[in-house]
Amino acid sequence: MSLLEIKGLTRRFGGLIAVNDFNIELGERELVALIGPNGAGKTTVFNLISGFYQPSEGSIRLKGKDTKGLRPHQVTGLGVARTFQGIRLWSEMHVLDNIRIAQHYRLGYSLVDCFLRTKNYMLREKAIDDIAWELLEAMGLKDCAYELPRNLPYGVQRRVEIARAMSVKPSLLLLDEPAAGLNSADVEGLIKLVRWIHDTFPVTIWMIEHQMKVVMSLCSRIKVVDFGTTIADGNPEEIQKNHAVIKAYLGDDTI
Repeated sequence: MSLLEIKGLTRRFGGLIAVNDFNIELGERELVALIGPNGAGKTTVFNLISGFYQPSEGSIRLKGKDTKGLRPHQVTGLGVARTFQGIRLWSEMHVLDNIRIAQHYRLGYSLVDCFLRTKNYMLREKAIDDIAWELLEAMGLKDCAYELPRNLPYGVQRRVEIARAMSVKPSLLLLDEPAAGLNSADVEGLIKLVRWIHDTFPVTIWMIEHQMKVVMSLCSRIKVVDFGTTIADGNPEEIQKNHAVIKAYLGDDTI
């Protein structure tokens, strides 16, 4: 059984078709890219998977379960985590709390437990703390645990956002343009980080990315969309030589 199975996925916004008849299957521990020109519908696909949008047509199945009608926190409960093209950290919360709060959907205690500080509350809070500290240490963020994200370099903020996504122990991690805004040194660090996550955790990673260095360094499979429609699907060598892909990016079909 596939980890993620998408069939005939279509999303309309009035007369605009943002995603048209999109199909893909992802297995366990794959590392796949979704690329295409700006406005091609890539982030819309991620928003549909995450539950921010509902499909106009088609189906999304996670671990065999149809996600139709599920809200974002319910999709997270199925093992999906994501980052965003623009970093979305809580700027008034320090790094540790940014990672801790991501686990709110599975707290496992009631408001009464919280007020009375029951044993159940204390045990669950300790478990959340343990997960957060383990990730901070593993991802080289322990020294900035009590820093506000807005005071950190952009590359470190991106690392914090990925750590927050990983704190929910996803089986599917969606990275939306993780290299956006990074300098060359940070891009190299990102490549190493994503590779380490993929090698260390039982997670499938699906990324949207414009920097071909990142895509070609990490991904064994690439899917290309343009104007909401799939135009190519294959390994990096096949995609580099595909005339439809070259035309979509360069405006002609010459190599």
